[in-house]
Amino acid sequence: MFEVICNTSPLQYLHQLGRLDLLPSLVSRVVVPTAVAAELAEGRRLGLDLPVPENLPWVKLREAKVAPLSALAAALGPGEAAVLALALAAKDVIVILDDALARRQAETLGLRLTGTLGILLDAKRAGLISAVAPLADDLQRLGFRLSSATRQAVLGLAGEGESGA
Repeated sequence: MFEVICNTSPLQYLHQLGRLDLLPSLVSRVVVPTAVAAELAEGRRLGLDLPVPENLPWVKLREAKVAPLSALAAALGPGEAAVLALALAAKDVIVILDDALARRQAETLGLRLTGTLGILLDAKRAGLISAVAPLADDLQRLGFRLSSATRQAVLGLAGEGESGA
């Protein structure tokens, strides 16, 4: 198992799916930047159903020094910039990001990455869930941006084909 550094949206969507339990089942440690915890707190203040990472025993909160990434950070949200900064300072971690720009930056920086859909695929491979398709449907109902091409590719990787079976 390995350590991951997680951004806001994967925590949000896994929580809203009722499957936040997948993270500690798949990885040895989940690091959440304090900037991500602050984004989640702001969302809860606005009435959104979001997790409280400070209350999850398997989460380690960590402060990030984003200053070395100042140009990069300007194009990203505070949580995303903090995830990348922590990953650059760590060894052998995987970042969990859904935002397209943040994912491109992670790839450019040579970081290993996955996203909410990757977590669902890993969970299916590990036998923690029986199917990805119903959860992908739920994600879309929650407002998760998922193109039909990406959906088809993910379901293909899950062995569920186009029909979701």
